[in-house]
Amino acid sequence: MIVKLIDFLYNRLKLVIRLGLVVLVLVVLWDVLLLDKEGYAYTAAEKLPGFWSIFGFIACVLIILVSKLFGRLGIMTREDYYDE
Repeated sequence: MIVKLIDFLYNRLKLVIRLGLVVLVLVVLWDVLLLDKEGYAYTAAEKLPGFWSIFGFIACVLIILVSKLFGRLGIMTREDYYDE
């Protein structure tokens, strides 16, 4: 069943991407226009529209980059490592 769902979505990849972007834009608009941040913000940066979205994106990119660095520094090894 899950394979059929993946094939269905893969065959409509452009539609899936467009729907994802629409959802992303709607969430950011909801954050900017409808949420009251004045009473709940502890810092001045939190009052900026989309602060947590930008913060989360930057954190995600940093996690990916650091993980790749760790992988290259020693976690990944040759395929014949255990044959020796």
